[in-house]
Amino acid sequence: MSISTTIKSIQDIMRKDAGVDGDAQRIGQLVWMLFLKIYDDRELEWELMDDDYHSPIPEPLRWRNWAADPEGITGDELKAFVDNQLFPGLQALESHGDDYRGVVIRSVFEDAYNYMKSGQLMRQVINKLQEGIDFNKMQERHALGDAYEQILKDLQSAGNAGEFYTPRAVTEFMVNRVDPKLDEVVMDPACGTGGFLTCTIEHKRKHYAKTPQDATILQRSIRGVEKKPLPHLLATTNMILHGIEVPNQIRHDNTLARPLISWGPKDRVDVIVANPPFGGMEEDGIETNFPQAFRTRETADLFLTLIIHLLKDGGRAAVVLPDGFLFGEGMKTRLKEKLLTECDLHTIVRLPNGVFAPYTSIKTNLLFFTKGKPTKEVWFYEHPYPEGYKSYSKTKPMRFEEFEPEIAWWGNESDGFASREESEFAWKASLEDIQARSYNLDIKNPHQGEQVSHDPDELLQQYAEQQKEIQKLRDQLKSILAEALAGNRDSESA
Repeated sequence: MSISTTIKSIQDIMRKDAGVDGDAQRIGQLVWMLFLKIYDDRELEWELMDDDYHSPIPEPLRWRNWAADPEGITGDELKAFVDNQLFPGLQALESHGDDYRGVVIRSVFEDAYNYMKSGQLMRQVINKLQEGIDFNKMQERHALGDAYEQILKDLQSAGNAGEFYTPRAVTEFMVNRVDPKLDEVVMDPACGTGGFLTCTIEHKRKHYAKTPQDATILQRSIRGVEKKPLPHLLATTNMILHGIEVPNQIRHDNTLARPLISWGPKDRVDVIVANPPFGGMEEDGIETNFPQAFRTRETADLFLTLIIHLLKDGGRAAVVLPDGFLFGEGMKTRLKEKLLTECDLHTIVRLPNGVFAPYTSIKTNLLFFTKGKPTKEVWFYEHPYPEGYKSYSKTKPMRFEEFEPEIAWWGNESDGFASREESEFAWKASLEDIQARSYNLDIKNPHQGEQVSHDPDELLQQYAEQQKEIQKLRDQLKSILAEALAGNRDSESA
C-alpha cells in the first residue's frame, strides 16, 4: 500500500470518530502521531550510529513501547494513556545541557491535542501508521516527503488554514533566485509549515553541501518562527523529514510581538525568504513594537518593516506581497520609501491571478531586494499563464518550469543586471519615476494594452470575486462601526 493511500485510509478512520471535527483537526491529529512515528524511526537510526545515544523521551512514552505492537493497548486504556500520561509527559520534557531534543518535542506538543474519543479507532489509526510507513527505507523516505506535501495541500482547502501553504513552484523559484550559500543564515519569520526552509535545505544540499562538516553547517543555518500551533507542528515534522535532526531553530512564537529595537546585530541574517500572512490584522498593541511612522495593524506591512531591519548589510530577501502593497498609500508609502532608500529593490515578478487559489484570489507579487544600497531602478517581470491556461487550479497548479524564462532573463546582481533587456514581459522604472508617482509601484506592463476578456465564464468569475471582496469590506465596516458605537456608549455611560 502506498503512503498516500495509508494516509487517506487513516483520514477515513478518523471521520468515524465523534471527537474529530473537520479537516484541520484530522490533520492536527494525524501529524502528532506521524511525528512520534517518524521520530522513533529516526531514533533507530541514531542508536545504530551512536552507542551512547539516549532518547529524550521517557521509555514508557516512546512509540515503540506503547504504539508499535498491533495487539497493544486499545480502547479506554489507550485513550487514558494518551490523555493522562503521553501528552503530560511530552509537555514536561526539558533540555539536558546542550541537548535540545527534549525542548523541541515539548514545543511540538505544547499546543497539540488528542481529538479522538474512541480508543479502538485510535488503535486502528496507529496500526495503519505502523504498517504503512517506515521512514528508514530510502524510497519510502522520498514518498513520505511527497505525501507530506499532499497533507500541506489538503490544509489549503481546510478553511482558512490555506494561509500556511505557498505553492511549491513559487518557493522553489524564490530560493533559486536568492541562491543561499552553505554558511549563510536563512530565516523565514512567518514560516508556516516550513516550505521555504525545506526548499532552502534542498538547494544548499544540491549545490553546496558536499561533506559531513557541510551537513553540520547547513543544520545550523536555518531559522524559522511560527505563531500558530498546527503549522509549527507541521514545520518541525517537515524539518525532521528533511534531515534536520534537532530542529530547535523552528520557534513557536510571534516574531512581531518583540519590539523592533530589541533585534540587535547578532539577530541579523544573510537571507530572508517569506510569504508573510496578508489581509490579516494583528492584535491590539502589537503595532507599538514598531516606530511611530510604521505603525499599522496590517500583518504583511509589519513583517516587511521587520524583514528590512533583520537583514545584514548585503543581505538578500525574496518576499510575497499582495498588489495592495504596491499601490497602497499612507503608511505603505512611507514603508516603500524606506524599502527603496535602505535596499535595492531590483526586481518585482508580477504573478497572474489564481496562484494561491482556492485560498485567495488576491493578485500577488514577488519582491527581490538587497539591503545596504538604495534603489536606482526597479525591473518588473510579468509572469504569463502557460500556453492554453486561463487560470490555475488544484488539478493544474503552477509548475517550477514556468519560471525558466525569468531565470534565463535574470542576469547577475554583481554587474547590476547589465544583461537584462525589456521584452513583452519585462520593463523597468527609474527611482525618479517611482518618486514622481508617490511611490506607487503598481506599474502596468507598457508593452501590452489593457487586457479585456470577453469570455463569459471569466467575466462571471470576476464578478463573483468582486462581490465577495465587496461583502468582505462591508463586514469589516460593520464591525468597525459596531466597535465605535459600543465605545461611544461606554464613554457616555461613564
